[in-house]
Amino acid sequence: MNKVVLMGRLTRDPEVRYTQTNNTLVATFSLAVNRRFVRQGEERQADFINIVAWGKTGEFCSKYFKKGQQVGVIGRIQTRNWDDDKGQKHYATEVVAEETYFAEGKREAGDANFQNTFGSEIAGGNTEFEMTAGDDLPF
Repeated sequence: MNKVVLMGRLTRDPEVRYTQTNNTLVATFSLAVNRRFVRQGEERQADFINIVAWGKTGEFCSKYFKKGQQVGVIGRIQTRNWDDDKGQKHYATEVVAEETYFAEGKREAGDANFQNTFGSEIAGGNTEFEMTAGDDLPF
């Protein structure tokens, strides 16, 4: 099974382009997704994940998603590789978005000082954990 569920903030506005063969819209953007655990005395870490949205999903993202906005993405991981003009091999791993959602209310989206922890809107409460060097993971 290849299923990914992410919630994070857009690092940039979605970029739109069209395929040459059948003129299909494709939107690309990146999400900053906070890691769940923070070691005591350290800053919260985030992973920056590339997202690709095709067709109607891509059109929705390009029209309504903006840099800094918190969104949810459900999709699948895709890997691909290619050789450039110099013969060097390149690899890419990205999430192909199948469903996309707004993950914050209108009021919060307009407030530049709004801070939300990963998962709090889903779980209905604070899901932050603090760990010290000797702690075991809670699973």
